[in-house]
Amino acid sequence: MERLQKVMARAGIASRRKSEELIKEGRVKVNGKVVKELGIKVSSSDKVEVNEIQIEREEPVYFILYKPRGVISSVNDDKGRKVVTDYFSELKIRIYPVGRLDYDTSGLLLLTNDGEFANLLMHPRNEIEKVYVAKVKGIPLRENLKKLEKGIRLEDGKTAPAKVKMLSLDKKKQTSIIEIVIHEGRNRQVRRMFEAIGHEVMKLKRERYGFLTLNGLSAGDARELTPHEVKQLRAMAMESSKKNS
Repeated sequence: MERLQKVMARAGIASRRKSEELIKEGRVKVNGKVVKELGIKVSSSDKVEVNEIQIEREEPVYFILYKPRGVISSVNDDKGRKVVTDYFSELKIRIYPVGRLDYDTSGLLLLTNDGEFANLLMHPRNEIEKVYVAKVKGIPLRENLKKLEKGIRLEDGKTAPAKVKMLSLDKKKQTSIIEIVIHEGRNRQVRRMFEAIGHEVMKLKRERYGFLTLNGLSAGDARELTPHEVKQLRAMAMESSKKNS
């Protein structure tokens, strides 16, 4: 037996909090009866409807994908471009990405059908480290990299402090390879951070998400997370949430 709002969140209906609102508004039925109590629990045999539509209750699945460049972090694209779910065409259930990597960025992306899990990881309070390696034009001055470490002001506000490490530089080609560690998830954040100090990102790859890496995977490869990895991620996000609440 699981709490109704948790079942709804896992089915991808809405976050757990939003699911609670739907219940209180009388928009949820269990076995044909409207329920408004938040404490109710349901079993796998119970019929749950939201706005008169029965929800699909699937076993939760969790994947890592090594997203190649030139792929959209979405379940579909109106321009007909390749999307991340194309790599799971044999999967019978619907999954979706946790957050996103932009079209020109490669690297580690999580996908799941567990809405509660996805919302937990993406919540701004849950400071899960994301490690990127960027190839940028020019050779940034140390003082400019320190600006990224302290947090830099973008059009949507100041970023949280980052960890930055120069990995290599090519004086002849005037390019640099830099590792940057952030825990936020703003749109095109890493690219915009480097642009703010005057250096365009030529290539960008997410190499790590929390403790997860791309070890053993090539671009376009995917693997299922182990139950222990899922448990670790959930615990990491919840611990971070407690610290920042």
